[in-house]
Amino acid sequence: MRISELARRAGVTAKAVRYYESLGLITPERLVNGYRNYSEYDVRLVSEIRTLHRLGIPVERTRPFLECLATGRPYADDCPASLASYREAIDQLTGRIEALSARRATLIANLDAAARRGSKTVPPGKTGTGGREYLTLPAGLPAPEDDGAADHLPGMNVPQIALLDTAGRTIRLDALGPRRTVIYVYPLTGRPGTDLPEGWNSIPGARGCTPETCGFRDHFRDLLEAGAGRVFGLSSQDTDYQGEVVERLGLPFDMLSDPALSLADALGLPTFEAGGMRLFKRLTLVVRDGVIEHVFHPVFPPNEHAQQVLTWLRENPL
Repeated sequence: MRISELARRAGVTAKAVRYYESLGLITPERLVNGYRNYSEYDVRLVSEIRTLHRLGIPVERTRPFLECLATGRPYADDCPASLASYREAIDQLTGRIEALSARRATLIANLDAAARRGSKTVPPGKTGTGGREYLTLPAGLPAPEDDGAADHLPGMNVPQIALLDTAGRTIRLDALGPRRTVIYVYPLTGRPGTDLPEGWNSIPGARGCTPETCGFRDHFRDLLEAGAGRVFGLSSQDTDYQGEVVERLGLPFDMLSDPALSLADALGLPTFEAGGMRLFKRLTLVVRDGVIEHVFHPVFPPNEHAQQVLTWLRENPL
């Protein structure tokens, strides 16, 4: 067969086939006119090279596997030399993973430190409130009941909704990727010196957005280390409002803004009315590959919720 047919059947390019041939990994028959004639065996060899290369084994190091096939073995990894090549590739990948993990940990630490730098809140472990009562929860808050309003969510596809985040990016909720994304949805973040809607403390589950957000801030590194790819807060406040919250609280993650409550309408999320506004009820979505994997609802107390999410991630590793 011609090189184009071989490349098509093996799922590679003709240029790749020529490279394999230049390394002596395949040796096609030559016709009397000088043209190459590739065989079914060459298709097998090229397919094997392609598979191994996708596993992280360089093309140049696939020779032991091909030589194993040449001895008549049914599988390319039936020979001791093939197993040794596996071990060598695993050792190299382990070294790269360790190096990348160390770099990732450093980047997370730098992000965390940079986000907190200049924050107007008291860092974890420090004392004193100085007018920061909004960071604590008053005693006797009514707990929300489990009304089943989120029972339908696990397993649902995330709708094709794009929301603006506080970094000015448009985030497609259905395209967050294969790693877990934690999206904690909340009604309204208060500001120092700004009145909350009348009767706010008496509405079950309404009070506590800022302490909840600070919890996700303080556990941010732990959440990533436990398998979360990203963390977002989401509410109906606009991006300017939330941008102030990100800066004031020193958040190492961005907030999403959904003023039209489009996510609530698309998924049937629970909402409530307060101060003439329609607001999200508090819940948290764990999203992976465009599907809602897990839902936390109701959420109470909100200042302990980040730890609840962290515990779930650790107990349900991928």
